[in-house]
Order: sequence, then C-alpha cells, then structure tokens
Amino acid sequence: MKKLVEVTGEGLEGFLGETITLFCGNYIYTGKLIGVNETFVKLEKAYIVYETGAFNEKGWKDAQALPNEWYVMLGFVESFGILK
Repeated sequence: MKKLVEVTGEGLEGFLGETITLFCGNYIYTGKLIGVNETFVKLEKAYIVYETGAFNEKGWKDAQALPNEWYVMLGFVESFGILK
C-alpha cells in the first residue's frame, strides 16, 4: 500500500496571493487568498457567488462583493482552485 506524502506548499498554501474559488457546502466564495491555517482561510476582495453562469465565460453571472476581508471555515470547503 502506498502512503500519502505531505508536500509543503501544496494545497491551499500553494495558492497564497492568488485569486481562488472555494466551492463549499452551501455557497461559492472567491477572492484573493491572504491567509490559511488548520481552521479557516482568509480572503481579501471576497465575493459570494450566487450564480456562476458558464464556466468558460469570463466573470460570474451573479457575484456579490462582501464588505471586508472574509473568513471561510475549512470544514465546509468541498473543492478549490483558480477559475477566472
């Protein structure tokens, strides 16, 4: 059986400073990733996405800016990456 190897700088840490999208249990969040720890991530210039539109199109169909830096609990994140 192969063992998993933890690689430093992979996963969310590898996206620090990038604009990422987090697909969570109920909502989608996007913004510049400025912090990550074992409990949450911190987004700057964050948006909550209510309607994505087609993924091959630039921009979101309906995304609302959040008022400040925003924290998202890692326990609710299903997937993440750079989309737009």
